[in-house]
Amino acid sequence: VQLQASGGGLVQAGGSLRLSCVASGRTFSAYSMSWFRQAPGREREFVAAISWSSDITYYADSVKGRFTISRDNVKNTVYLQMNSLKPEDTAVYYCAGVWFKRPTSDHNDYDSWGQGTLVTVSS
Repeated sequence: VQLQASGGGLVQAGGSLRLSCVASGRTFSAYSMSWFRQAPGREREFVAAISWSSDITYYADSVKGRFTISRDNVKNTVYLQMNSLKPEDTAVYYCAGVWFKRPTSDHNDYDSWGQGTLVTVSS
C-alpha cells in the first residue's frame, strides 16, 4: 500500500492539529496502522497504533490523553488528532502500515511508510 501523510504545520503550544494519511493500492482495511515520529537528532519513536477493525488502539505514554488515532476504511484514511501540543511534540510524523497483523510499537514490523509531515510546536 502507498501512504501519503499530510496535515503538519506550525502551531503554538497548547494548540491542536489533525494529521491524515491516505492509502492507495492494496486493501487498506486489512492493514493495521500506526503513527511514528522522529525529532532532529533522535531515533524514530512510536506514537499511536490502531488495528484494521479499530478494536485495538494504543498510545505512547508521552501522548496518552492528548492524541487520538482513528481510521475511516471507506476513505482509506487514518488520522491522528493531536491536542494540547507541547514543544517536545515537534518532529516529522510518519504513518506506517502492516498487512493483516496486529499493530505493534516496533517500527521494524511495518512494511509500508508514508513520506512524513513536519509538526512544529512553538513555545
